[in-house]
Amino acid sequence: MDNPSLNLLRAIRKPSSIVGMGQCAQGRGVLLRSTSYMRQRNVSAASSNSLSVSGDSRASTMAPMSDLPSTGIGIKEFLKGKNFLITGGTGFLAKVLIEKILRMNPAIGKIYVFDTELFKCLREINGNDYHSIVETKLVPVIGDIREAGIGISIELADKIAQEVDIIVNSAGNTTFDERYDTAMDINTLGPLRVLSFAHRFQRLKLFMHVSTAYVNGQRQGVVLEKPFRLGDTIAGELGSSEQKNVVLDIETEIKTAFNYKIHSNSSTTFVKEMKDLGLRRAKLYGWQDTYVFTKAMGEMGINCMRGEIPVVTIRPSIIESTLTEPFPGWIEGSRMIDPVVLYYGKGHISGFAADPDGVLDVVPADMVVNAMLASMAKHGQAEASAAGMHVYHVTSSTVNPLVLGDLAKLLFQYFKRSPFIDAARKPIPVSPVRLFDSTAQFASNMESNTPLLNSRARASSSNGKKLSKRAIDLRARLIQQITHLGSIYEPYTFYDGRFDSTNTEALLAEMSLEERAQFNFDVRSIEWKDYITNVHIPGLRKHVMKGRGSDVSSGL
Repeated sequence: MDNPSLNLLRAIRKPSSIVGMGQCAQGRGVLLRSTSYMRQRNVSAASSNSLSVSGDSRASTMAPMSDLPSTGIGIKEFLKGKNFLITGGTGFLAKVLIEKILRMNPAIGKIYVFDTELFKCLREINGNDYHSIVETKLVPVIGDIREAGIGISIELADKIAQEVDIIVNSAGNTTFDERYDTAMDINTLGPLRVLSFAHRFQRLKLFMHVSTAYVNGQRQGVVLEKPFRLGDTIAGELGSSEQKNVVLDIETEIKTAFNYKIHSNSSTTFVKEMKDLGLRRAKLYGWQDTYVFTKAMGEMGINCMRGEIPVVTIRPSIIESTLTEPFPGWIEGSRMIDPVVLYYGKGHISGFAADPDGVLDVVPADMVVNAMLASMAKHGQAEASAAGMHVYHVTSSTVNPLVLGDLAKLLFQYFKRSPFIDAARKPIPVSPVRLFDSTAQFASNMESNTPLLNSRARASSSNGKKLSKRAIDLRARLIQQITHLGSIYEPYTFYDGRFDSTNTEALLAEMSLEERAQFNFDVRSIEWKDYITNVHIPGLRKHVMKGRGSDVSSGL
């Protein structure tokens, strides 16, 4: 490893130091020279990335079934005996990944995971018979990617560095408008701390980083699976001549975030100011929000720091409930589209701001996991493990698009047939979903037409009685929450980009028929009406709503 990379590692490990950083290993410029503005506890491709698009889908490049390789990639064979370190174990995707690894190949080694609650989750999914496998294979790790050395004790760090073959960094903060310092700490610096630890490993086959397809920012047309280079900006690709001259320097962004925090004098407005700062910096460089901007900078840092370590970057789009494994409809928490679905089903909104001809790029969580395992096996094997940066879009927009107008119709059909039940045990009526041309139009409609919150309020209003102050306040808060959601989601519901998945399709083409059956991530196989109405929404009602407000769960 060259001295500049070593300097960067020292900078990450020593939060109070000011460390010089020259050119990184790939000659991509200065990454960091100072981390003195971080918290003491934790460090205290260019113009060819887009092509024009003439439609929502493109011709299939998949190999005919008769041409499938008989041996495949060797996914199950690769997993045997391998030891893993997985960050972000509290996240939904990591749980799906770990469950799949354990279920498909009990002959793996150990999985070091940053989550003790995962044990309970896996036992609930698989029953008591699974208890012994879980207890013998999973090793809980007390760690934190926001801390120097990712918060692992020296003894355990040495053990992990000697044993682990595969690192999967799935930790991340997915709040679109997160505080700039918080998002920077987790999404940009977090992966670099994990990668600095990876350089100590003695038998590491692969470093896998889970990102998002939306790191491509405001790129339009068909967006290719290209790695970011240090200093790349979307504004530089797409903007005016003035915007093309804007230079992204990650060191400057770190200083901006943490310097602002240090010198802030107002605790009452600090959080809002930090959120606004992140959004301003993101939009300056051509990204829609703080989340995707800080994730993109994380990718840049990884590409600069990776040295001889093979790296696979997985870029899923909007991850939603599982299609089939470990069972259809498994989901934890509300994902991106889910608040809209639930607000509509509860009668709180009659529509949303979205382009009816636009595409919402959605992919089931189990398909993302299967693509992760296939790419892991392909690039983690000795003969294929040459140092490189391999990018995979696990997405649906180019090959099997979910059109927003069609989604709106499916939501209406579903909730008309299987409505939520209110406190008075009456079905909550819904009208056809209205798609507004802008967030401003949507917000205006919310102010004048927001449905009342519950059956008692509706009854009082129909009887000519005044609403209580509590009901009025609840309605005002609801309007504020939903209009804010609309403004945050607008770049996604009016998004003009379509994610190319050539690398992912080529990976699928290398798999044998048996591997395709066991590790399917062919998004063409998704039938959207069935998935939305018979899998995803019932899954939301069962696993997120926990059956509240529902005595029916049938689909269409």
